[in-house]
Amino acid sequence: MKLGAFSVSLAVKDLAKSKAFYEGLGFVDVGVSNADNWTILKNGDTIVGLFQGMFDRNILTFNPGWDQDAKTLEDFQDVRNIQKVLKAKGYSFVSEADETGSDRASFMLVDPDGNPVLVDQHV
Repeated sequence: MKLGAFSVSLAVKDLAKSKAFYEGLGFVDVGVSNADNWTILKNGDTIVGLFQGMFDRNILTFNPGWDQDAKTLEDFQDVRNIQKVLKAKGYSFVSEADETGSDRASFMLVDPDGNPVLVDQHV
C-alpha cells in the first residue's frame, strides 16, 4: 500500500512559540501562511505541521500522490482505493472518502492507542 508523504500534524497552543521552537531545532518554514493559524515546517525529509485551534489531538498524516517535497507523484495509489483495501481488511473509519469522487479526498482512522491517522489526498 502506497500511503504517500508522511508528516505529523501537531495541535499547538501558541503557533508563534511552537514555530520558534521547531525552527531552533533546524526546521524551516516551507512558505505556508500563518494567517490561518497553521504552518508547515521541514527538516530534511521530516515534515511537521503546526495547527493552532484546528483540532484537539496530534494526528499522523499521510498524503497519497505527494512525495516529501509535496510534489505530485506520477504513480500513486488513490485514497479511495486505499480505503477500499482497508475496509476489506475490517478497519473502522472515523470519516470516509466519497468513493464516487475523483479528486481531493480523505479518510481518518484511529489506531489501537487512540492516535488519529489521516490519509489526505490533495491531487
